[in-house]
Amino acid sequence: MSMSSTHAHRHPHSAAANHHHEGGPVWLSAAAGLCASLVGLGLARFAYTPLIPALIAAKWFSPADVVYLGAANLAGYLAGAIIAREVGARAGPVRSLRAMMVLASLCCFACSVPISFAWFFVWRFLAGLSGGVIMVLAASTILPHTPPNKKGVVGGVIFAGVGLGVAASGTLVPLLLRQGLQETWYGIGILSVLLTLASWKAWPAEVRGAKTLAHHHVAPRPRSLAIRALYAEYGLNALALVPHMVFLVDFVARGLGQGILAASQYWVLYGIGAIAGPLVTGHLADRAGFGPALRVAFLVQAVAIVLPAVSVAPSAMIVSSVIAGAFTPGIVPLTLGRIHELVPHNSAAQGAAWAQATTSFALFQAGGAYGLSYCFEQTGGNYALLFMIGAAAITAALAVDLVVGLLGDRARS
Repeated sequence: MSMSSTHAHRHPHSAAANHHHEGGPVWLSAAAGLCASLVGLGLARFAYTPLIPALIAAKWFSPADVVYLGAANLAGYLAGAIIAREVGARAGPVRSLRAMMVLASLCCFACSVPISFAWFFVWRFLAGLSGGVIMVLAASTILPHTPPNKKGVVGGVIFAGVGLGVAASGTLVPLLLRQGLQETWYGIGILSVLLTLASWKAWPAEVRGAKTLAHHHVAPRPRSLAIRALYAEYGLNALALVPHMVFLVDFVARGLGQGILAASQYWVLYGIGAIAGPLVTGHLADRAGFGPALRVAFLVQAVAIVLPAVSVAPSAMIVSSVIAGAFTPGIVPLTLGRIHELVPHNSAAQGAAWAQATTSFALFQAGGAYGLSYCFEQTGGNYALLFMIGAAAITAALAVDLVVGLLGDRARS
């Protein structure tokens, strides 16, 4: 009690904000965050995956072009993660978040006309960029107003939008595609606009002087060994998720010869896992602490990711799809909460660390997508190897965490 009251003394604005956001408004802000991650990450990115066969079938683009357009989104995401803090500092975080949701919606409408490869590339890049900025700013705008014992679950709600986007991409897109490819893009665009409008007034009020504060604090990046290790772990986790994120549908459809219908059912399971994931991991972390929850997460993922290389029995594939899906967004609130534990009581430094972590994630994810695609080509389509590489990456993340934990304990004793 005394600590929080002294903390409130130092930050009168945040105390007022906290008071304003107790109870209902915290969940209102969390809902705005959910809408933002659903538009910027869920729809702007994941809805593209089930559109790939349709883009090729409609002769909009060649199979090779479609892969490069998917990579444009990952490159945009990386760029967005890098510039997010600067954008937030200049325009204010809430204004930036609204602008990025508008941009993501615009990208959907722009993608409804295949003017040229370059046109499509630019808009897919901008869709990724909007997602990167949202990923960095949404949580750091909302979580400072959130009571400590609710940070995990509120973070979970914010990032459940990613899972909803995955699920929508597996269910909504096939329905829209019956109307036609252009109409599908319109449908995704209209949904994005509605979510943007619904969340417009739900963001927390910006603290007076927050801009100058943010600008003043663009520099501090925490440098402790534990934080640097966390960036590496988060990046390795991104790499570990690539085999499922990029190759799961193709593996079931072509690799196992089960066809696109069976493949899309696994993608829906992946999406259901992705909706529940951040809520479950956030709740677990609020109970057990973010450090232990993170280690459990690495261990569970290692098993789930290697499963398809070991067994393609339907039961194994279902478990693997759901768990890998759960941790695609589920690892986010865990990492974010761990940053708040390692860098307490300094929201500027927390924001800087989170931007750095998101950049590491984006870098490993983009690199992983390119690297594993190249590896897949060179080995003549060896899917099992991809899952084994993913499992090795997440095992390395767990090893780093355990070693750094031991070093930290030794330093303290």
